[in-house]
Amino acid sequence: MKKFVLIAAVFLTFLSCQKSSPKYIKNSGLIFGTYYQLTYQSAGEEDYHSEVKELLNMLDHSFSTYNPNSSVSKINKNLPHKPDTLFNNVFKKSQEIAALTNGAFDATVAPLVNAWGFGFTKKESITPELIDSIKQFVGFEKVRLENKLVVKTDDRLKLDFSAIAKGYSVDIVAEFLHEIGCENYLVDIGGEVVAYGQNPSGKTWRVGVNEPNDNEPMTPNSLQAVVSLKNRGMATSGNYRNFYIEDGKKYAHTIDPRNGYPVNHNLLSATIVAHDCMTADALATACMVLGIDSARLLIEKIDNVEAFFIYSEPGKQNQLFITDGFQKMIINE
Repeated sequence: MKKFVLIAAVFLTFLSCQKSSPKYIKNSGLIFGTYYQLTYQSAGEEDYHSEVKELLNMLDHSFSTYNPNSSVSKINKNLPHKPDTLFNNVFKKSQEIAALTNGAFDATVAPLVNAWGFGFTKKESITPELIDSIKQFVGFEKVRLENKLVVKTDDRLKLDFSAIAKGYSVDIVAEFLHEIGCENYLVDIGGEVVAYGQNPSGKTWRVGVNEPNDNEPMTPNSLQAVVSLKNRGMATSGNYRNFYIEDGKKYAHTIDPRNGYPVNHNLLSATIVAHDCMTADALATACMVLGIDSARLLIEKIDNVEAFFIYSEPGKQNQLFITDGFQKMIINE
């Protein structure tokens, strides 16, 4: 009996001497006109929120069209400006995705987005003549980086990285957390996410995909699916949250850069999983421009990218297209 008590005492002493796992820290705030949320396990239990906010402010200074001193604002005003590495990285990826999607994704779509009332200037009175005139200075092939400077073929051309900058910002914050030694973290900016390692419960991070709801765009949506996401980025694009109705007709915020008009098809939302969130973000937008059939063809030809599409059919419940790789990530509990 004494021997048992002694062994138990030694075992309890051993456990008490073990260092408990570092706690998870949560930060949140506002950036780019939306929210951000971070959950990470800090080895030294340090809170890095101030460093993250500094990073986000740097990103805002590169990409915000509402900041008159940002890189993109200066370039849109044709002011002499040499953009930073952050800007250059997003510009190059934007051009890459634009070429891959034959212009379905195009950062030069800004003048069209503005004209339709979804951008950073006042809505215009739309006519076919106006759209045709604007299309003359829209097109990714009309702008390039040369000696680290942005060169336009037309000074009226404007850039808007809102469909890719959030994803890139998620990647930058995730990279920062990784470099300081965080092995488990989730970064979420406006619904674009990167998940790495495990959540506080010791499981792979769970991320929801919202069910589209056209009738109540400003209310929380129920979840269409829950995804187990590990060491990858995920982004969703949809028209069910941002649209307006004029003269009885619905106008979606997704503008097709190729014809200049809001998309009018049955694809309600596109969720993409990729190695990085920047790629996922841009491809999700491209898929929303393309529509269900062309989006499926696009995804099928890209390696290491998975998709979850929700689309409508007359008289039926919403339909789903899910790639095999994405299907394996869905949690059926």
